[in-house]
Amino acid sequence: MSSAQKRTALITGASGGIGLEFGKIFAREGYNLVLVARSGGKLHEIAAELTKQYGAQVTVLAQDLGQPNAAQAVYDALQAQNINVDVLINNAGFANYGYFTEIETQKDLDLIQLNIAVLTHLCKLFLPGMKAHGWGRVLNVASTAAFFPGPLMAVYYASKAYVLSLSEALAREMRGTGVIVTALCPGPTESGFQQRAAMEDSKLVQGGLMSAAQVAEEGYRALMGGTTVVVTGIMNKIIAFSHRLMPRNMAADVVMNQQQRVGH
Repeated sequence: MSSAQKRTALITGASGGIGLEFGKIFAREGYNLVLVARSGGKLHEIAAELTKQYGAQVTVLAQDLGQPNAAQAVYDALQAQNINVDVLINNAGFANYGYFTEIETQKDLDLIQLNIAVLTHLCKLFLPGMKAHGWGRVLNVASTAAFFPGPLMAVYYASKAYVLSLSEALAREMRGTGVIVTALCPGPTESGFQQRAAMEDSKLVQGGLMSAAQVAEEGYRALMGGTTVVVTGIMNKIIAFSHRLMPRNMAADVVMNQQQRVGH
């Protein structure tokens, strides 16, 4: 296809981890890209590499999505460049680790802003155009955390439950329009996520991590195949299913134990 005929994928949190791997996949598959993250320098390096390797046309938007009206700023910038988004990958997000009463209030409010508000706003902005064109794909990165209450990461787990619920609802609303909405639910993944959350020594991440490349590949196949919810990895599928078999208070106990730091 010529560049003008190519579809465009917008990926948030594209400077590393799962977002970077999605960038590689969509470039490989012939899409134009819009890469969004805070680090403009890193994004330009990635753009140059993807252009060199795949011939991708890459638009870089250095935008801190945690800021007020960030989603609108992204949308307006693309409108000004006459770039239509066909695929939206809502990957940006982070976690806070620790007791709810001890985490600074603003840190949790910032988490809600990025993990919930911005994701929702981007869906609001880009879904109508996809629906009007009769084709679109939205992948929202949730987590296996979405299936459980999450002591020591209470707000993060709750935010991912929101992402899962929203995605399932939107998938149903979009049925028959040509637009597919998928919730990607990975378990612990090699992505720098644990370091930012200061939880590298929690029991949860000591048993081995999936690679970000594996997670992104499974997510891509699910999105293009029309799957509404995909949990990556066999063990994660078992864990996600197990929540149906235990009382809610027991689920909280299990997660609390896994979230404890090694040696506690």
